[in-house]
Parts: sequence; C-alpha cells; structure tokens
Amino acid sequence: MFWYEDEVKQLEIKSKQVADITKTIFYGSSTIRLWSSLLTDLPQLQAVNLGFGGSTLAACVWFFNRVMQGYKPERLIVYAGDNDLGDGRNPEELFIFFQQLTVVVKERFGDIPCYFISLKPSPSRWNIADKFVYANSLIKAEIVTRLPNWKFINLYTTMLNPDGKPKKELFMDDGLHLSKKGYELWANVITESVNSNF
Repeated sequence: MFWYEDEVKQLEIKSKQVADITKTIFYGSSTIRLWSSLLTDLPQLQAVNLGFGGSTLAACVWFFNRVMQGYKPERLIVYAGDNDLGDGRNPEELFIFFQQLTVVVKERFGDIPCYFISLKPSPSRWNIADKFVYANSLIKAEIVTRLPNWKFINLYTTMLNPDGKPKKELFMDDGLHLSKKGYELWANVITESVNSNF
C-alpha cells in the first residue's frame, strides 16, 4: 500500500481545510479523483472529493480512518473495486473488501446514509465484464438484505447501449475513465438516488 502514501498524505491535509464545511464525502478510486467538476456538478451536496488514483477497494478500507479524520459528513458515496478486478482479484474477494468497508464506516460514522456506485462497464475491461456483473450482484444483494443505511446505485446498465455494449461516448480514449458526458450521467443518477427515499 506504500505507493498510495503521497496522495493519502494530501488527503489528510485537505481534511484540515474543508472538514467543517463538508456534508458529502465522495471516496474511491481515480474515477472519483478525476471528477474535476464534482463540486460544480453537484453543488447541493457540499461535497469533498477524497478519491485517490489507482486505488482498490482494499486500499480504501486500509486508509479509511486516516483519510476520514476530522470529517462529520451527512452522507458517504463510494466508487471502488474496478481496479481490484482489473488487478486479477475475484468478485468474492472484492465482496469481502466491501464488507470490511461497511464495518469501518459504521465504526467511524455510525448509520449515516451511504451509497455504493456499481462498478462501471469499462470498454478496456470488457473482457472481464462477467466478473463486474457478478461483483455488482454480490454487493447489491448484501445492501438490500443486510444494510438498511446503504443504497446501491446501479450505473452499470445505464451505461450500456441497447445492444448490451458500453456507450463509448461516456468514456475517455483509454476506455477506462469517464468523459465529460460520463460524469454528467453520473451526476444526474446520483442526484436522483440521493433525493429519493431509502
């Protein structure tokens, strides 16, 4: 986990600057970190971007308490797991990391509303799309059956064409990270999810 240290230290510094005015924490991998328009796309959420590049869900658990020091948010929104599967982990391992995340979240923040954004159907990882679908199904089932303060935001199917393939316009040229249109879609779906009742 040492290769994340520099970014994590920057996030620790950020908490001293914005923790008191933050109502929503966005946490996770580079899909979150690269959302440069997050604060203007979702101004009503009074958010902070605590994504760090290349992070796995395992890393999000590992660094959680360090990164969250000082925050008292009204809600938490998470996107991570993409890189775990891309690195060769299996969906069952990812599911265990998710369970561990819910434990550390509860320990620090109690039962605040939490949202897990489904793993996205990246063209560059389409060869392991079946693992993404299975991991999403495991996490969604856990949320529905055991975690009343969590909500699963299904963006996977929203990002597919009628033929079942990813909408390429939602992604950058690398086929992995989101384009401006991709983030616009995410902002709309996340807003709808946050505004609806659990």
